[in-house]
Amino acid sequence: MPEILTTHVGSLPRPNTLLELMRARDDGEAVDESRLAGELQGAVADVVAKQVDIGIDIVSDGEMSKPGYVSYVNERLSGFGSSWQGHVAQDLADYRELAIHLVKTGLVIPTGGGPCCIGPVTVRDTTALGNDLANFTAALEKAGTASAFMNSASPGVVTVFQKNEFYPSEDTYIEAVAEALRPEYEAIVSAGLYLQIDSPDLAMGRHLACANMSEDEFLTVVRRNVAALNEATRNISTDKLRMHVCWGNYPGPHHHDIPLEKILPEVLKARPRYLLLEGANPRHAHEFELFRTVDLPADKVLVPGVIDSTSNYIEHPDLVAQRICNYADVVGRDRVMAGSDCGFSTFRGLPTVYPDITWEKLKSLVEGAKRASKKLF
Repeated sequence: MPEILTTHVGSLPRPNTLLELMRARDDGEAVDESRLAGELQGAVADVVAKQVDIGIDIVSDGEMSKPGYVSYVNERLSGFGSSWQGHVAQDLADYRELAIHLVKTGLVIPTGGGPCCIGPVTVRDTTALGNDLANFTAALEKAGTASAFMNSASPGVVTVFQKNEFYPSEDTYIEAVAEALRPEYEAIVSAGLYLQIDSPDLAMGRHLACANMSEDEFLTVVRRNVAALNEATRNISTDKLRMHVCWGNYPGPHHHDIPLEKILPEVLKARPRYLLLEGANPRHAHEFELFRTVDLPADKVLVPGVIDSTSNYIEHPDLVAQRICNYADVVGRDRVMAGSDCGFSTFRGLPTVYPDITWEKLKSLVEGAKRASKKLF
């Protein structure tokens, strides 16, 4: 019997031993690099085996090596240095006391102090990428699975967090970033993996970097960022591309999130076949209805989040099945895959969702997909 396939957005809890070494290195302490490499290799093998064991169909390396889904590029690309104050999310600015509480408790990572673009953006070092690919492919072979994806930052999200202080225009800046990221994109696919491009700039960018823009001005930015993404992936088959669009993986009010209906026409022009969207949290769970009036292009597959990535509630499998069926009823059962709203360990450190609960949520995802499959097929 055909079944609804399961996957997720990418990042998963890192083991404490690996986190301790990563923190020490980031703090400038002397770290045994061979030990760090061994811990990383073991962490990737374990996280792949765990996903396979609970029944996830398309797995990731958990982004074990990355301190953050964007900041990792600073180690791989040249042109970044100095620092700037960063952005303040518009929804958190409305509730300052809440924002302070979320930062103090680690539920929100401040965006200040990030690097700037101060020189030409080019490929600097491919060692980390090579290590990631080697660790992941070895883990997949050991676990006996080949269906897997690896995350990479979109050109647009890099320009959101790395302020341009070098290029004459934002258009020129994003073009340079796109071309610098292209070899990483192509290497991931050449290794036999799906490439997932993480693109919160297309949604979260509205209430973060572009909060002072009009809606029309922001949509112009979205068009530019989609064009840059399409150019950077020009040599990759659309069937090997996934794209994640989100409004920020933090437990804030999110009342300034731009509605999906506003950005969807432009988002659907991006080349990736698989579109991962938030579909479980209270701000976006209703948006499956949008696809009753917006035709999903024939070459697209929806991967809605059917489990939340900012709550320690473990979703009931029947709720997961219900959410899957909502999308299947609108776009067709063959054009839906079950996923998560966002990653479960977006930044190194204590994640919003307790690590053990993350795995229980993923088990519920798998069971819910089975129950939905019985109803749909």
